[in-house]
Amino acid sequence: MLADPRLTLFSQVGAELAVNDDWPSELAGTFARVSAFSLGVGRKDAALLVALAPGIDTAQISGVGGTTGEALVEIYEVP
Repeated sequence: MLADPRLTLFSQVGAELAVNDDWPSELAGTFARVSAFSLGVGRKDAALLVALAPGIDTAQISGVGGTTGEALVEIYEVP
């Protein structure tokens, strides 16, 4: 498990669209609305809520401070 992940979203031309390290707790309501699992307050998980145009984008997970480990990425459509 990657202890402190950083999530970065890139466009198809390589432009950085969004980045997060330590998820914002105000997303908890959105997680519940799409039936995603809950991230506990104070955890080091990374999460983003973005509106994207159709196309090919890339989600990249890296470890803060060069840490390594495994990460799970889930993508949901928010109505």
